Amino acid sequence: MKLTRRAMIKDGLLVVSAGMIMPAIFSRGVASARAQALDGSRLAQSANDRTLIVVQMAGGNDGLNTVVPFTDPLYLKLRPTIGLSDTKVLPLDTRLGLHPNLQPLKKLWDAGHLAIVEGVGYPNQSLSHFQAMDIWQTLDLNGNGGQGWLGKLVSGLVDQEGHPFKAIDIGVQTAQALQSISTQVPTVANVSTYRIYPDPADADGGNARLQALMKLYNSYPGTAPYAALLDTTALSAQDGSRQLRQADATYHPAATYPKGPFADGLKVLAEAIVQGLGLRVGYVTLGGFDTHANQQATHDTLMLTLANGLSAFYNDLAAHGKADKVVVMTWSEFGRRVEENGSLGTDHGTAAPLFVLGNPVSKGIYGEPPSLSNLDQNGNLKYTLDFRSVYATVLDRWMGASSKNVLGGSFGTQNFLPQS
Repeated sequence: MKLTRRAMIKDGLLVVSAGMIMPAIFSRGVASARAQALDGSRLAQSANDRTLIVVQMAGGNDGLNTVVPFTDPLYLKLRPTIGLSDTKVLPLDTRLGLHPNLQPLKKLWDAGHLAIVEGVGYPNQSLSHFQAMDIWQTLDLNGNGGQGWLGKLVSGLVDQEGHPFKAIDIGVQTAQALQSISTQVPTVANVSTYRIYPDPADADGGNARLQALMKLYNSYPGTAPYAALLDTTALSAQDGSRQLRQADATYHPAATYPKGPFADGLKVLAEAIVQGLGLRVGYVTLGGFDTHANQQATHDTLMLTLANGLSAFYNDLAAHGKADKVVVMTWSEFGRRVEENGSLGTDHGTAAPLFVLGNPVSKGIYGEPPSLSNLDQNGNLKYTLDFRSVYATVLDRWMGASSKNVLGGSFGTQNFLPQS
């Protein structure tokens, strides 16, 4: 029986390993066998009851209109039209305030569960979306990386039996951050369609197709270097589909999620956590932040979508008694230029703040604020904190994994999470 890509992909949902289509994964599996034997044991010592949720704000979020330096006179001077006045922002202290549509996050701040990390970037920052995204996700400052930082983490967390939901990526294409040479991460667009999809011509509902797939995977010798990878992929695809549908059938959210794909994705992640599917790393993307023109209306909507989704997610977990075990971290590939442009928007910039939220988080503003009066030659902020230090903090202090092993170096940690 021919197993086509169409049989395995429905509505952008990858349900079994792309290695069935792209044999290169087999050679990567062989190449990684020894490396995983060495690195996996070190990474696998992580605290196994904690979850990290990563939120990508794709397109380059305008950090200055998200966490607003409303008392700096240069802010409104450089942004006379799109800048937010002190009467609109939600003050955090005498210097910074949140965008007015982030009121749900302000409530988390007031409750002590939100941290803001300022000036995050890296040396010689790229203004290209694709290159900058690759840098943040693979740690290769040239933008030519392959394996993602979370992919490397997950490959050390997945147990030998191949637990299907140690990590979940919400979307239609696996994020580069989760790419791994030895582990496949389920990418879920819709719970109801997360299954090995039959061909419409199949009279048995796809059972023969599934059996052929399993037979093919089981035909490889158990002693082969890539046998574990094949077995894990096949069993995870079959077992994961069943587990997720069962969890969905009995799950009752304790918060009202707003409509839209972002909140829907967060709801799936909450479901996996509450229903005990073993989720360690969750990933969800909110796009649309490339605001070159007429920024205000678009950014206002995105801020509301972000805040309402994260608030519902937190409240759901809290009501189910799970909030103490989950930390959420946001990131965007770059910020925006300090001065507004002639189209009432902002062009690609550099450093920007990010959020870390959850009950375990130590409330506060971390990092050094970048100066609005000391810009680079393009009129962009100079970064003050390497993004890898943020990653190191969540790895060392939350996930219990060695940041040096995952990141390939030492970058220091911040205090928005306590020492374990």
